[in-house]
Order: sequence, then structure tokens, then C-alpha cells
Amino acid sequence: MAILTPDYTNVNHDEMAAAIGLKPKHIPMLIGSFLGESDEILDKLFSAIESKDYTTIKEQAHAIKGSAGNLRFHEIFEMAKEMEFAGEECAEDFEYNAYFSAIKAAIGTIPN
Repeated sequence: MAILTPDYTNVNHDEMAAAIGLKPKHIPMLIGSFLGESDEILDKLFSAIESKDYTTIKEQAHAIKGSAGNLRFHEIFEMAKEMEFAGEECAEDFEYNAYFSAIKAAIGTIPN
């Protein structure tokens, strides 16, 4: 899969709420929680990439994948899934840093 460059600056709370079966008023809280948790996950993921700790890469990518998938951030989900599978396979040739940067940039476009 190619590295994606999504832009979530125009997240539609009504559409997101309908997709996940909630009321639009709950979406800002969920997004805020996702953004708050993502900071810690990204820190752990970065350290794991630097130290080639494939187990932690897999675990942290899985965490981002799950949260992004729940909120319908499909591109983040797909990139995190690729990283999770690479970590599971201890794939030394995977572009961990490039995927990390793309995921972090995509999360950075999500308004709180």
C-alpha cells in the first residue's frame, strides 16, 4: 500500500456520528480522546521504531489502527494496519519512519 496523505480538517460530525451510531454531540469528546491517546501511542511507537522493537511497533500500530478505525479515519487505519503487519513479521525493509510520519501528519490535521 502507498503512504497516504489524508486531510481530516473538515471532519463532518453528523456523518461520523451516523457511521458509528452515535449522536453528533458525542463526536468532539471521542475525537479529543483519540487525539490525547494518540500522543502517548505515537511517542511509544517512535521509540519502538528507533530501537527496532517489532513487538512494540505491532502493539502501538494496532492501538492506533483500532481507534482510527472506530472513528472512520480510514487512511490512518490502513497505514497503521500495514505497520502492524510489518511489525508482526519483523520486516526490516518496511518504511516505518515514513509511515510513522504520515500517520502523525494525518492525526495532526484532525481538529479538536
